Amino acid sequence: MPPRFTPRSASSPRERRVPRPLDAQRLNELALAYLARFSTSAAKLDGYLRRKLRERGWEGDGDAPVAAIVERCVAAGYVDDAVFARAKAGSLRRRGYGDRRVDQSLNAAGIAADLREEVRGSLSEARQAALALARKRRLGPYGPPPADRAAREKQIAVLLRAGHKLDIARQVLEAGTVAGLEAWAEEEEEY
Repeated sequence: MPPRFTPRSASSPRERRVPRPLDAQRLNELALAYLARFSTSAAKLDGYLRRKLRERGWEGDGDAPVAAIVERCVAAGYVDDAVFARAKAGSLRRRGYGDRRVDQSLNAAGIAADLREEVRGSLSEARQAALALARKRRLGPYGPPPADRAAREKQIAVLLRAGHKLDIARQVLEAGTVAGLEAWAEEEEEY
C-alpha cells in the first residue's frame, strides 16, 4: 500500500501557479459564477470584478468591460439592488441590529441613499430588533438585573453599538417584565 503523504524535500519549494490574465469571456464567467453563489448589489459585483482584474490582469482588447457586464446582469434581473437591500435589512434586524447599523451595512454594499431610506423599518420593527438583541444577549428583563450603574451602562452600550437609539435602549433596560416589553415593541407609533 503506497503512503498517503509524500513529504517534499526542503530543496524543492512548491511553485505557485500563476493564473492566466482575464479576457471578456472569462470575466463574464466569473461574474455569473459569483452571482450563482451570492446575493449581491451592483456595486459589490463591480468591486469583485475589478479586484479580479487587479489580481490577474487583463488580456483583452481595450479596457475591461466591467460596467457593461454589471449592466447586463442588472438588465437580466440577476442583480437587483432593491431586493438585496430589503433582504439584507431584514436579516440584520432579525439578528438584533438597529437602523444605524443597517444603514451602514447597506451603504458599504453600495446601495443608494434613497433606496436605503426606502427600506428603513418602522418604529415597531426597530423595537423588535432591539428585543431580538436583548433576548440573545440576556439584557433587560431577559437576564439578571444589572448589579450597579456600570453594568447598566455596559448593557446600554451593547444596544447602542448594535445601532439602536438611546431611547429604545433605555426602554429595553427599564422594562419590568418580558410581557410588558413585548407589548411596548408591538405598539405602532410615528417614527
